[in-house]
Amino acid sequence: MKTTKRKQVLKALEIETWVPRGAEPAVAEEVTAAPVEEAEKRGRGRPRLNPAAETVAATKTAVQPPKATTVVRTDYVAPADWEGLRAAVKNCDRCKLCPTRTQTVFGVGNEQASLMVVGEGPGADEDATGEPFVGRAGKLLDEMLKSIGRSRKDNVFIANVVKCRPPGNRDPEADEAEACRPYLERQIQLIKPKMIMALGRIAAQRLLQTDEPLSRLRGPIHTYGPEKTPLFITYHPAYLLRSPREKAKSWDDLKKVYRYLEKPE
Repeated sequence: MKTTKRKQVLKALEIETWVPRGAEPAVAEEVTAAPVEEAEKRGRGRPRLNPAAETVAATKTAVQPPKATTVVRTDYVAPADWEGLRAAVKNCDRCKLCPTRTQTVFGVGNEQASLMVVGEGPGADEDATGEPFVGRAGKLLDEMLKSIGRSRKDNVFIANVVKCRPPGNRDPEADEAEACRPYLERQIQLIKPKMIMALGRIAAQRLLQTDEPLSRLRGPIHTYGPEKTPLFITYHPAYLLRSPREKAKSWDDLKKVYRYLEKPE
């Protein structure tokens, strides 16, 4: 590159010419211009992405937005009577599950039941009918309850941790369970069950507010809430349908529940 051309390039790039002490101007130009020439060579030899590819690349490296969560009012107080509570659940808009539901699933059974059964959340069948545990898992649950002299029609109340179906039957998220907690707590306070039986890991973890695995939670009798209601944890009927070999363990659990419920006050 000629000296005049080099000066023009350096000036366009706003690069000041460095002149070593005692060096001639021509030497300084050679020292400064060499990196520019190399840069020009590298620029000509490097392939450029087309605009569409550059857009895709920028999108892949962009920071993903945070996952949507619900800002839950912790000062919410659920109605203290059955009629008001049912209306509050029916019209609830406290979490992100509400816009996607067909209807809420309040719960079903005897409102003075000695045994309260708590599952994780409604599925597609429950969302369609408005009643908990109505599919294959529900039929198995009915058989399990029948084996210890119980039924949803007579002496059991069945509810869920959340009252709306999570999309795709995914697990309820922590903020969703927290939004529904006042409803479930009020149901427990109104029923005053002798025992709560939680079905599966999600229900157990949400009730006890822990991340312990089911293998550690199943077995002992825990307590729930200020009233220290006895809480027993067993397998979810849907899990038993997938793993029939575990039904023997479930039967042992049911016998413990039966003995506790039959124990004199």
